[in-house]
Amino acid sequence: MELRYSILDPTGNITALAESPVEASERQAAAAAIMQRHDDVEQVGFLSPEGEDGLPALQMAGGEFCGNATMCAAALLSLRALSGDMVRLHVSGAKRPVEVKLCQTGDESFRAELQMPPAIDITERAFAFEGLCGRLPLVRMEGISHLVVETRSPFFALLDDLKAAERAVKAFCAELSADGLGLLFLEGEGQERRMTPLVYIPGSGTVFWENSCASGSAAVGMYLADGNAAPTEVSLREPGGVLHVTSDRTGTRLRGNVRLAASHKIEV
Repeated sequence: MELRYSILDPTGNITALAESPVEASERQAAAAAIMQRHDDVEQVGFLSPEGEDGLPALQMAGGEFCGNATMCAAALLSLRALSGDMVRLHVSGAKRPVEVKLCQTGDESFRAELQMPPAIDITERAFAFEGLCGRLPLVRMEGISHLVVETRSPFFALLDDLKAAERAVKAFCAELSADGLGLLFLEGEGQERRMTPLVYIPGSGTVFWENSCASGSAAVGMYLADGNAAPTEVSLREPGGVLHVTSDRTGTRLRGNVRLAASHKIEV
């Protein structure tokens, strides 16, 4: 089968989107072939320009919800002249269509604003791992959950042992029976902070120290707004760049940049 796909860069979280039709039973093999060919690709999605109700549909390889991939899909649909500057699409892990607003900044680049699905709940859970124990804020979202690890947490020490952190995110994900889990190492105070995201997706078997994480950034905004009991704006400096989050009673909006890096064809 000839597989057409494009590689996009949303704040360094390199994403491959397959544009050829791929049967559900063949998606894992197709995703593996793409990731084997491109070491920098952190996730793979499958884009259908028209779903059952006429809206485009994005299915991630692991079945998770991915905000960065959603912005990539909207940008690619616009570049293919299949959509305008306001894109509504179905995304795996989200119960309702997701909306992305685009502003083209170059021939193949955009600023994107994504209206995130709301959190299911924001709670705290107790965890224990290899001698560390404590409580962590848990933001459960459609298709993925996130744990916020601030500097005062005993678990922040995991940032000094990356392999231990990878074991921890898998263990915590299993404990929570989550579709996917992020450990979000959060530093700083105020409206500008630093975040280092580690994300595990059981469905695709991937664990990545991501250059940026859109759903994780939104989760931090939701957590901070919930704790402040007030609207919150925060800019999160992540390894690949900055994502901006606004969270209030009307919802959570995420702003970032997306560019098309390359398009390819391979036989799988």
